[in-house]
Amino acid sequence: MASLPQSTGLIPHLTVDGAIAAIEFYTQAFDAKELFRAPAEDGKRLMHASMQIGHSVIFLNDDFPEMCGGVSRHPNALRAVPMRLHQNVSDVDTAHAKAVRAGATTVLAPADMFWGDRYSIVKDPFGHEWSFSTPIKPS
Repeated sequence: MASLPQSTGLIPHLTVDGAIAAIEFYTQAFDAKELFRAPAEDGKRLMHASMQIGHSVIFLNDDFPEMCGGVSRHPNALRAVPMRLHQNVSDVDTAHAKAVRAGATTVLAPADMFWGDRYSIVKDPFGHEWSFSTPIKPS
């Protein structure tokens, strides 16, 4: 696997229920490239993984409630999405459709917004929301 690129910016760190499946989904939906994975001792979960999406890096790991006082910390268990990941893309409609084909659900269908972007939101199977935007070309 590739070495982790050096980053001086923020790196989102996602907790999911099923990190191996999440890597497969992010690869299909967002053309992510896996950079690193560290399996847990149980052989089923990942302690840590890193992926590159475009010019950005994300970290992810499986939920380990046994390390958090018995509390699950992934969005589906919390029944909340505490943040959204955003990507500027060349074509919102294409990016949105690709994510939905890979298994995401539409939260907000692609639409032209008042601030001048075409914008959409999907929720991945692991409970995280992703938004896409493209500047609207002046007519």
